[in-house]
Amino acid sequence: MRTVIAGGHGQIALRLERQLAARGDSTVGLIRNPAQADDLRAAGAEPAVLDLESADVADVAAVLSGADAVVFAAGAGAGSGPDRKLTVDRDAAVLLADAAERAGVRRYVIVSSMGADAEATGSDEGFTAYLRAKGAADDAVRARTSLDWTVLRPGGLTDETGTGRVNLSTGHTGRGTVPRDDVATVLVALLDTPATAGLTLELISGDVPVAAAVERLTS
Repeated sequence: MRTVIAGGHGQIALRLERQLAARGDSTVGLIRNPAQADDLRAAGAEPAVLDLESADVADVAAVLSGADAVVFAAGAGAGSGPDRKLTVDRDAAVLLADAAERAGVRRYVIVSSMGADAEATGSDEGFTAYLRAKGAADDAVRARTSLDWTVLRPGGLTDETGTGRVNLSTGHTGRGTVPRDDVATVLVALLDTPATAGLTLELISGDVPVAAAVERLTS
């Protein structure tokens, strides 16, 4: 399988690249900064320097050509302002979907956030802007009949070692946290399970092994 990962130097993306490379898959990580290329190579991924905030659909589609799947795991980051949350968390995700359609790549998995909602409200302006941007991106992706999309909405992310056990649901899991290692493991399982297309999923740590949790979604 050849998978292109947007946000290729992010903490979830690097974990995903390592897992895919470890089993012999081909991965391409999209990065803005050429200085990050060696980190991607060390993770087993091929770096592709492409700024999703300035690229056009044709540029992105050229990189996606020949891929089996695309994963959007990019984010503007906690220190960014509302404008960049729109240009990265929303607009870059939509651009990647446009490019996937043009390149004929049907499988599209997007890493969103628990609570994502285009109409989100709250007292924290920055976090509310983030949830709105993620929600709008999710809505735009889910509206596409030409993509086999899956939306993954993890809870609070941690850097603890993954346990391989999760609570993964098409409903509401309740609030909680999940190691980035386990998010990456779930992404691999989703990519391997085409029947999860069309699902919006919440994810936190739990008691069910990842493989069994994904299998339950389609049984």
